[in-house]
Amino acid sequence: MLLLEDGTVFRGVSLGHRGLACGEVVFNTGMTGYQETLTDPSYAGQIVTLTYPLIGNYGFNHEDFESRRLQVEGFVVRESSEEPSNWRSAGTLDGFLRDHRVVGIQGVDTRALTRRLRAHGSMMGVLSCDESLEAATQRLRSAPPYDKVDFVKKVSADAPYEWPAEGEPRVRIALLDCGVKFSILRHLAKRGCATTVWPCTASAHEILERQPDGIFLSPGPGDPSNLGHIVDTVRQLAYAKPTIGVCLGNQLLGFAFGGRCFKLRFGHRGSNHPARDLETGRVYITSQNHGYALDPASLQDGMEVAHVNVNDGTVEGLRHRELPILSIQYHPEASPGPHDSGYFFDRFIGMLEAV
Repeated sequence: MLLLEDGTVFRGVSLGHRGLACGEVVFNTGMTGYQETLTDPSYAGQIVTLTYPLIGNYGFNHEDFESRRLQVEGFVVRESSEEPSNWRSAGTLDGFLRDHRVVGIQGVDTRALTRRLRAHGSMMGVLSCDESLEAATQRLRSAPPYDKVDFVKKVSADAPYEWPAEGEPRVRIALLDCGVKFSILRHLAKRGCATTVWPCTASAHEILERQPDGIFLSPGPGDPSNLGHIVDTVRQLAYAKPTIGVCLGNQLLGFAFGGRCFKLRFGHRGSNHPARDLETGRVYITSQNHGYALDPASLQDGMEVAHVNVNDGTVEGLRHRELPILSIQYHPEASPGPHDSGYFFDRFIGMLEAV
């Protein structure tokens, strides 16, 4: 069963590991990319519901991981395919979740669940295979709220490591790892970036001592209001080197320049979110995964809004009036999703080479 904090219970059939999982229940509207979703560090601490009804139909492989392990707390689907069909497939959804000890459930009316989350907002929940309703309720009451946990420290690298460029390096990047996806590193490498990935606990002094050409602030999970220790580092880096941020990196840059965030009712999670570039007027169809948005009125010290969400008008990107700083709230690497915003990597490299 899946128990929500408002007392709603959804019952279904066990999928993957038999056990108990507790986290914030959210939904993703993407039609493909379930393996990338499961391994995306930005989903740490969350029970993810996929709205597309049949999941697992092209199986799993060992090449499309976005991190070294599954990151979600739990997984909710309408129907899990038992006979995947794809030449790259190495197993089923059920087996994949079981091997990685992730609790899942199928047979749930995911449309009803999604409507409830849209109407009442994302909320904490418990997935339980064996415990009684009373025991699950007690477990839910004792769990810390999602927005009170620093998940970035849970998913960040333990020590610096190198991701080499493909071919001769054009530029050297320092990437602050708040929950980076491997696809971001692959895109940078393809464009000739030699990247040093730094843990979120690294100081600005440590990073700048290596004399990188630019700074990349990665996506990641959780409420950015918990990351004051990282905001100070971001502020020092942004004033010292050309800097870009993606998703959580966008929010951290906003905080570094006086900004504040608020929680969205049910977040933006899917592969079809339209974002408008205010400078050009062009609209990009983007892949997104976040539950918080910057308050544009709070930005200070030369930082301004550069992109907005066409659906709800929330901030989707920033630029600085004087410093070489750019950021977007959506995902230029997609994985999964459309490749409309891959230009952002090229813009970053162009900015570095122009300095």
